[in-house]
Amino acid sequence: MHSLISPASIPILPRGVRLQHDRARNQWVIQAPERAFVLDSIAHAIFSEIDGQRSIAQIAQHLAQQYDASEEAISHDIIDLMEEMLNLQVITL
Repeated sequence: MHSLISPASIPILPRGVRLQHDRARNQWVIQAPERAFVLDSIAHAIFSEIDGQRSIAQIAQHLAQQYDASEEAISHDIIDLMEEMLNLQVITL
């Protein structure tokens, strides 16, 4: 259930949370206060698009063009990830 998040939602990285490349491990992570989350390639692509200005629908449209994939499938993936990250307080809307 995606009660709080819709395609019109605009994800924002709150203060103290940032996308960062861990050179020692050669992986992308979301660095948050007191914790870090390792990102797979899909999550990295999504987090790379979060700018606090664009909606999930706009991000999905851009990624669908970039990866020649279904906008609907990408939007679903983004919403699933954002719901998880919202619960972990890694993003705000």
